[in-house]
Amino acid sequence: MITFAVSEEKNRWLKNKMEELGISEKDIQEQFIRSSGKGGQHVNKTSTCVYLKHIPTGIEIKCMQDRSQSVNRFLARRELAEAVERLSGKPTTQDAKLQRIKKQKSKRKKRTAEKYRQGEKGNE
Repeated sequence: MITFAVSEEKNRWLKNKMEELGISEKDIQEQFIRSSGKGGQHVNKTSTCVYLKHIPTGIEIKCMQDRSQSVNRFLARRELAEAVERLSGKPTTQDAKLQRIKKQKSKRKKRTAEKYRQGEKGNE
């Protein structure tokens, strides 16, 4: 497995996640493209954007979040793992975050409705 310019713990996590989902490096087609956006001359000279295609599923990921190619390679593989996990029907970390946000919004909505109902009762 390739190691990226992130912590050893994150490299281990990615390796385990990819093994768990059955994603191997030979199934991934990788290309490097010039990024766009902020970064000035550095961005215009180097190919830091990472494009991944998972051949068995046909999932394509393009990552240009960081100025470092190595970090973008890690982030692209992490996104690919989440996409494959989502495709398999398993709940992902993103799904858990969305669920938590929905729950918080519904609680706020209830509290607000209750607050205004109490205000109406006091005016009668």
